[in-house]
Amino acid sequence: MSLTALRARLLPRPRARQAEAPRTPERRTPERRPPRRLLALLLRGLAVAVAFVAMVAFAVVLARLTLQPSPASESLTHSNVRPGDSLRAYVDQPSLRYAVKQIGGNLLLGVPFGVLVPVLAPRTRGFLRVLLLTATVMLLVELAQGAMVTGRAFDIDDVILNTTGALIGYLLLGRRMSRAVHSRT
Repeated sequence: MSLTALRARLLPRPRARQAEAPRTPERRTPERRPPRRLLALLLRGLAVAVAFVAMVAFAVVLARLTLQPSPASESLTHSNVRPGDSLRAYVDQPSLRYAVKQIGGNLLLGVPFGVLVPVLAPRTRGFLRVLLLTATVMLLVELAQGAMVTGRAFDIDDVILNTTGALIGYLLLGRRMSRAVHSRT
């Protein structure tokens, strides 16, 4: 159920006004707007809090997957700064399962970023902004992985796949969620 539909179900419907004598300032009854705004504010705050918790969980998963040492793979790792080299290597593997795991895993790793960032920071909403922010963050993660973690290497194809996954997440869900949470009421 979307946030808009949830608001419509929870908020009271305005009553039709009956013809009555004009009200003087002394007889004016309080309007229902403040509670409605308060409920919208609470729902927005709840959505942002859930997105924040999900982003922290995403950061923990990202760190565990990318920044965990792998001394056994140290001799097998090599940096890749040429776009497409790793992708060709994945596709040329005899096992399709390995290629799907590598390519699909890197795509899926970026999806939460594209969904959650626009909800947490509405100024990052927009295809180009999500692209630049995601590419920067994933580039920093890959640089840290290649420079500081044993058995891991920098791979530009991982940055490209993670960024593509974030853009997919943004286009499928992030943009709509951000608009629902940060709509002007």
